[in-house]
Amino acid sequence: MRWPRARDGAAWAIPTALVIDAVGTGLYLPLSMVYFLAVTDLPESGVGLLLTAATACSLLLPLLVGRIVDRVGPRSVVIAGLSLQAAGFFLYLGVAGPVSLFLAALVEAVGLRVYWSSVFALIAEQADGAARDQWFARAGMIRAAGTGAGTVLAGVLLALASQHAYRGMVLADAISFVVAAVTVGLFVRGARRPAGGPGGQPPEAVRHLLRNRPYLGLIGVNVLFNICTVFLAVGVPVYVVRGLRAPDWAVGAFLTITTVVVATCMAEVTRRSRRRTSRGGAMAWGGRLWAAWCVAAAMAVLLPRGPLLVGYLALVMLLWATAEMLHGPASNALSAEAAPPGVRGTYLAAFQYSFATADMVTPGLFGVLYGVNRVLPWVVVGCLALTASMAIRPLERRLAVGGAAGGSLERLTGDGTREAPERRGAGGA
Repeated sequence: MRWPRARDGAAWAIPTALVIDAVGTGLYLPLSMVYFLAVTDLPESGVGLLLTAATACSLLLPLLVGRIVDRVGPRSVVIAGLSLQAAGFFLYLGVAGPVSLFLAALVEAVGLRVYWSSVFALIAEQADGAARDQWFARAGMIRAAGTGAGTVLAGVLLALASQHAYRGMVLADAISFVVAAVTVGLFVRGARRPAGGPGGQPPEAVRHLLRNRPYLGLIGVNVLFNICTVFLAVGVPVYVVRGLRAPDWAVGAFLTITTVVVATCMAEVTRRSRRRTSRGGAMAWGGRLWAAWCVAAAMAVLLPRGPLLVGYLALVMLLWATAEMLHGPASNALSAEAAPPGVRGTYLAAFQYSFATADMVTPGLFGVLYGVNRVLPWVVVGCLALTASMAIRPLERRLAVGGAAGGSLERLTGDGTREAPERRGAGGA
């Protein structure tokens, strides 16, 4: 896989770190509950609550991490995030009760939040313009492929049902994160940091962000898009097995299909879409395809159980995969382009809240709606996708006119535009 041009060794060092993180995540998530139940006497509910509490404690970190990125650069923060994740996994080896479990999970959760609140700023720093879309596309491919590979390996370890195998997994994850941190530290060079914001003083990044209404709107609209992304893992298994009475193995097949398609085709889809439309236009098409996916999935209730239903749903999943390939790289590239260089770390860290919010909202939304009717979640999520697709293009134009990606940090007015903007087109529709 050929990566776009980047500074020094970043073209292979950053992908290496992404691979390690993705495989580690895919390996750990399916095994985490099993591992902690094996090494402690805690019940399932206790382990689940402790892991949730540790994750919740890390949710306030992104804006703080963003400020640090603006001051010292993303490279050192990414290294810190990888190192904290390594420390968390090493601590997992010593878990024996609720206190040690919570502390280890907290360190790992903080490292994960620090990493994902800074790695996109590092990617944006390494590539400019059209190359940025390809970087984000390939990052998405790596995440999909790595997570899928880790999940398959987790399945093998679960089949072994050995505490030694589980501990080996944790140790391997810890060492791999150390390797990733060392790789970034040795082979990725950070860009020179600006001396400060307007007037030579450090910019008040959070206040700057909160005055930028178009960018806040981008975060809000991206929550709607990301609900569609999360809905695949949250809604499809329950709907397919319980709502449609399809065989259990079908869920794994559908998730495998989407993973393989995204992992192999995202860069090419991004390249072709950028030739024909703007980033906001690609996101809008993604929203329309997600709406079509919802309609097609809801109509599955009209089909009889059997091979026809499974084949139909397999084709329907291609709509989700195409929408994800259009939306993912475009949204990350647009958020990076719209963030002023001097406060880019804060902006991109805040953009991560669109993912965290969707992760928190989607399970409850699905549960409430599914309790009313099995088709209702698809209707609501389809409407959210259409709403987001209609909102993103005008929002993209406001971001461009506002000059949020300009080279200096002019004072923002109440609507997020500069007092003397240089007008720049948003690209074709």
